[in-house]
Amino acid sequence: MKSPTNALLTAVVLPGAVLALQDGVGLKPHMGWSSWNVAQCDAASAKYALDTANKFVSLGLKDLGYEYINIDDCWSTKSRDSSGKLVPDPKKWPNGIKSVVDQIHGMGLKFGLYGCAGDKTCAGYPGSEGHEKSDVAQLASWDVDFWKYDNCYTPCQQSPRPQTCQNPTGNTTKFYAPMRDAIIAAKTTKKMHFNLCNWGRDQVWTWGAGYGHSWRMSVDNWGDWASVERIGSSAAGIHQYSAPGGFNDLDMLYLGSSKINENQGKLHFGLWAITKSPLVLGLDLNKISAATLTLVKNKGLIDINQDSLGKAATTFRPSGAAAPVSGKIYPYWAGPLSDGVVVGLCAGTAAGKYSVNFKDVPGLEGKTYAWKEMFTGQSGNGTSVSFDIALHDMRVVKVTTV
Repeated sequence: MKSPTNALLTAVVLPGAVLALQDGVGLKPHMGWSSWNVAQCDAASAKYALDTANKFVSLGLKDLGYEYINIDDCWSTKSRDSSGKLVPDPKKWPNGIKSVVDQIHGMGLKFGLYGCAGDKTCAGYPGSEGHEKSDVAQLASWDVDFWKYDNCYTPCQQSPRPQTCQNPTGNTTKFYAPMRDAIIAAKTTKKMHFNLCNWGRDQVWTWGAGYGHSWRMSVDNWGDWASVERIGSSAAGIHQYSAPGGFNDLDMLYLGSSKINENQGKLHFGLWAITKSPLVLGLDLNKISAATLTLVKNKGLIDINQDSLGKAATTFRPSGAAAPVSGKIYPYWAGPLSDGVVVGLCAGTAAGKYSVNFKDVPGLEGKTYAWKEMFTGQSGNGTSVSFDIALHDMRVVKVTTV
């Protein structure tokens, strides 16, 4: 699936694309952990869920706002029971789902599960097509807080249905509406964060707020620089669709991957933070490096991501700067905060000195401001900032009135 192109960036919000799930959930980008990148199907277990929850507490991640422990594909058996119910794999969940949820809630954290809009999940487990109401009732009975809803084995012009359909039968809104409606009907008994994982199809950013609390705006992050570049650059043109109650989801943070270096990891985390993407860790917290732990615990960046205004940063073009190049990370980003403005400077294509006069930044004027940089801790007062930035590194500056 192609990433958003310039031709798509002029899309208008479709009729009805209002907050369908006005239930107080998703007012800020969600923060947490997802199991898939850790060990794929093997990580969809009570052991991984509880171990990670304990790590959230012991590593201090819970105190910074990381709260969702989300289990991805493969958590159930390969067949529903005689009543059409999903069955937790007894080898992975020896005491069932509810006991694990209760323990995680007892730690002050939240729990999420994975489903699919088709007749099978991406790994071939039972999908929710035709079972939406029953599955939501089951999730509510387990007190599940988060439901990621994938797009595999959905209705397709090709037969039999492939895992990933290139010629779907109808718009993906058709696949997601029944689950949304079931969640709305059940929200008096259980409020769930509904995460649409349709891979950015059908310009989901234009209608996602009418269906869920967050929506994947691209195909997967594969844990390499090309993915960071592809997804991050695409976020600029759809920034206006993120707001409290519904956010563009740039996919899991693939930090600690051998395919990206330390600088690339900083830009990955920093850009996801200022564009108001959910901050969901996709790594084994038992093996997290000191450098990566320091990065994901950067309180300044987290506070910017979680700012109550909920407006995503996008690119701006200072006087004399070159135009953006499609598919490349542009150097200059900015967005409003409830108490100031965030400025991002990205060395996406070349190392060098990156400077910006505040008068060129949307929301600022040509006067003296206080500023603080979130990676180095540098701060000062002035009418501009300038940094020497290594290739694929980033600086994030919070600007406030003096």
